[in-house]
Amino acid sequence: MARTDSCLARVGAGVAIGGAVGGAVGAVYGTYEAIRYKVPGLLKIRYIGQTTVGSAAIFGLFLGAGSLIHCGKSY
Repeated sequence: MARTDSCLARVGAGVAIGGAVGGAVGAVYGTYEAIRYKVPGLLKIRYIGQTTVGSAAIFGLFLGAGSLIHCGKSY
């Protein structure tokens, strides 16, 4: 049985939480940018999707990396 507080579980949780937060922020920011720059028609959906996925990937990467760095510390 794997321990629930293992390093891999913590990193996985960090990536998941970072992805969720990044996706939410990316969707809001992408919608704002698409409206602000008057992106035409269905390209708005593509633009919002690209912003959402990109933001989720970056947030997930950094939160996962932070969790990995923090994983080695014991208090």
